[in-house]
Amino acid sequence: MRSERHDGRRPIVAVTSAGATRDGNAPARPRKNRTFLVLNIISIVAGIAIWWGLSLAGLQFPTPAEVVSAAWKMIQDGTLATDVGASLGRVLAGFALGSVAAVIVGFVMGWYTAARGLFEPWIQFFRTIPPLAMLPLVLVLMGIGESPKIFVIFLAAFLSCVISTYQGVVNVDKTLINAARVLGAGDGTIFRRVVVPASTPFILVGMRVGLGSAWGTLVAAELLAAQAGLGHRMQSAQLYYDLPTIFVGIIAIGVLGLIMDRLLMIAGNKLTAWQENR
Repeated sequence: MRSERHDGRRPIVAVTSAGATRDGNAPARPRKNRTFLVLNIISIVAGIAIWWGLSLAGLQFPTPAEVVSAAWKMIQDGTLATDVGASLGRVLAGFALGSVAAVIVGFVMGWYTAARGLFEPWIQFFRTIPPLAMLPLVLVLMGIGESPKIFVIFLAAFLSCVISTYQGVVNVDKTLINAARVLGAGDGTIFRRVVVPASTPFILVGMRVGLGSAWGTLVAAELLAAQAGLGHRMQSAQLYYDLPTIFVGIIAIGVLGLIMDRLLMIAGNKLTAWQENR
């Protein structure tokens, strides 16, 4: 349907289509979500069944029942809550700081050519160095405490997210920017109304990658320098060949990472509701 509205200067034309309305797509999305949820459940059940089968086949795996029993003991004595709290606090601190810094630096690099020339060589240099390789130096400089662990997590999240943000800015369609300039928009308006929305999907992808890097770095950091945390608990269990406790730590990290990733996806879907997805 085609409609015209006059604002005193020129007609503004709005084109709508019944097939493009939100209501037209409403029935399809819940059905898609239900199908996706069913597939998730099937996948989890199948994974547990395979795990149980491998443990019964003679491999040195604890059964799911043994892992549940170990988890229940850790819940009762409070060690699981303590370890989860310690690890989650470190990840949230390092990931949040790294993501914020990455978004700021990525936007600056993508928007200003001079900043790109200054920052990019150093970012590419440090991207080739695993954050854990920096841990011995960080421990010497910062000492044994929370700061070195949070710093290496920050570094892992930052390096994973900054390039994605930068690519999002430089990949903004030039036609959109030129059209905004023709309509009289200044650089600030273009940045807020065009560049930031168009870069948001790239930022969210970078944050999801950075989240995985943050968890991987956390575990290794706790293996080397921690008195509490899931990584520390798994290292202690290794000394006593306590496989169920090791599996509890692995599953706890996976579940926490999955929950955080899903929260990022939900936030991303709301922030990019304008974008068509398959």
